[in-house]
Order: sequence, then C-alpha cells, then structure tokens
Amino acid sequence: MVIAVASGKGGTGKTTVAVNLALALRDERPVQFLDCDVEEPNAHFFLKPAIEESREVFKLIPEVDERRCTYCGTCARVCAYHALAVVKDTVLVFPELCHGCGACSLLCPEKAIREVGRRIGVMESGRAGAMTFLQGRLDIGQAMSPPLIRALKERLDPGRTVIIDAPPGTSCPVIESIKRSDVAILVTEPTPFGLHDLELAAAAVKTMGIPRGVVINRAAPGDGRTKILDFCAAEGIPVILIIPFERRIAEAYSRGESLIDAIPAYRETFLKFFETIGMLGA
Repeated sequence: MVIAVASGKGGTGKTTVAVNLALALRDERPVQFLDCDVEEPNAHFFLKPAIEESREVFKLIPEVDERRCTYCGTCARVCAYHALAVVKDTVLVFPELCHGCGACSLLCPEKAIREVGRRIGVMESGRAGAMTFLQGRLDIGQAMSPPLIRALKERLDPGRTVIIDAPPGTSCPVIESIKRSDVAILVTEPTPFGLHDLELAAAAVKTMGIPRGVVINRAAPGDGRTKILDFCAAEGIPVILIIPFERRIAEAYSRGESLIDAIPAYRETFLKFFETIGMLGA
C-alpha cells in the first residue's frame, strides 16, 4: 500500500505523522519512506538514515540548432508553458518555465530542437534501520520540483509499505507526490486557517479519486475542532486520528525526537492508525 501524507498548509504536523507511522511499522513489515518535500526535506532529522547513495537529477530542456531552424514558430505554439518564444530570427528559451514535456522537439518540422539535461537537484537514498529511505533536495534557485519528485517515485518499491511525505499545499508538487497513491492522509490543525486549507486539499484529493482520511493535530479543549469535524462529516471523510496539544510532544519535536520514542504508548496508537488506513484503501 502506498500512503501519501499531505496537508493544505505547512506546519500542521504532516511530517510528524508520516515519520511516526513509518517508525511504528518498520519492525512489523518492510517499509519505504519517500520525503517528497524536496524544497525543505526534514524527515531525516527524525529518522536519522544512513545515506548510502547521492545521485544528481536533471530536467530535459530544449536546445535549438539555429542552423536548421526556419523560425516557423511551431515550438512556441505547442508549448503550453510559454518556455519558448520566436522573435524575428531568434528562438528564446526560458528554462525556468520548461516542464520537460518534449513537445517542442517532437513536433519541430525541421528537427532543429534537441533536449539537454539541466541539473535541478539530488536524490539521496539509504536506510533507517530496516526501513529504506529516499529524499530529494532541490537546488537553490530552481523553480520546478515535479521532475525531482518523479525521479524519487520511480524508485518506489511496490513490495513494501510506502509512506510518502508530500509537500504542503495543493500545487503541482503536491499533486505529483500523491498521485497513484492508495490512500491520502490529510493532516490539519483546529484553526480557521487549518480548516480553510483542509477544504482545498480535500477537494484536490477528491478530484484525483484517492480515498481520504483526516488527522487533527494539536487538538485542545475549546479549539476549532468542531468545525473540522462538521466539514469532514459533510464530505464523508473519516477523522481517523486526533493528536492532542501537549507540551511533551512539542519538546520531543524540538529535540528532533520522534513521538513514539518520547512517548512509547503512541506506538500502539500508530499501529491502530495504520489498520484504519488499510480499511480506507480496501
């Protein structure tokens, strides 16, 4: 089963949930962890993997052979992202806008365009105990993270329970991270901002046809939990875990310590959480 852990906004505890689920399971079954939050990966602080391999990742961008180009403008017309422009006797290429789809090189009538690799980041792999671990690191200044996320997901092991720590939000990197997952777990906080962004994330996952479940983190008496519960009930989304707002949890996080190591009773909580996830994906 492939479980994507996502959130409509940053800071909800998405990585906390993903990491502790992985740690609870790694002694029970083969687990693979993918940190797809490639702009600021932080799961390694808690899983403490031994990195065994680091590999550069490249995005294919067009390179124009001006000797063969007739400046017909076909490449610019077929590019949905406006990464090419034909101005008089010049073809301008904007690599930051290119999504590497290959349409320009495929449809150029003069075969004047070839694709060349441009480094966008690195993919690191290793082990955290019996768990296999992969993460991506997007290079500073790079605007396009989906190609790096795709490279990570090409290493997905279907023989293991896969936990994907997705980026926050509902943009392209998030969609790339969670697509083709069996279940999406949406982590939220009981605040008006948390509810607003949960609504966006829940709508995105619904459009993708992926079963959904919600985790409410930092729950405290008198918070905005009721509105989140009402929203989930109206949408038919089960709330499958509520993590309380506790000082000792925050202290463990600040030390880079996992929840189940700081409070061992939570191991059983996350094992039951996994059983519930399994019923969502059945």
